[in-house]
Amino acid sequence: MTNSTGSDRAEIAARLAVAVGRLNRRIRPAGELTPGQVSALSIIVRQGPIRPGDIARAERVAAPTITRLLTELENRALITRSADPGDGRSFFVTATEAGSVAIATARRQRAERVLALFDELDPEQIERLGEALDALELVADSTTAD
Repeated sequence: MTNSTGSDRAEIAARLAVAVGRLNRRIRPAGELTPGQVSALSIIVRQGPIRPGDIARAERVAAPTITRLLTELENRALITRSADPGDGRSFFVTATEAGSVAIATARRQRAERVLALFDELDPEQIERLGEALDALELVADSTTAD
């Protein structure tokens, strides 16, 4: 889409933002964990042991928000804390086995819901979605966008 005008790009961006929001609501599992808890726990599973500040930066939220999320996850025995040997004021968090299972379950449930939505599409539409995945994954993993 390098030939798109600025207004075409803006329209595509607006439509994508709405579609992603609606899709996310449709596939969100009705589980015990909130979307914020799932997101933070996913980072911990993927990158742990990790400092709370690093999670806050990755999630683009304030430190008190992460502190509250970590307390909830720890109360559910989904994470454990360990002292940072280099800084007595800081700590690391690591997912427990139950935390890893919770993330695997949430991912499976979301994938199953997306697969069910594919029933609403024809094979050509699904193929086009597959072709767009590289670009979507690139921008989803970008650290420069807010």
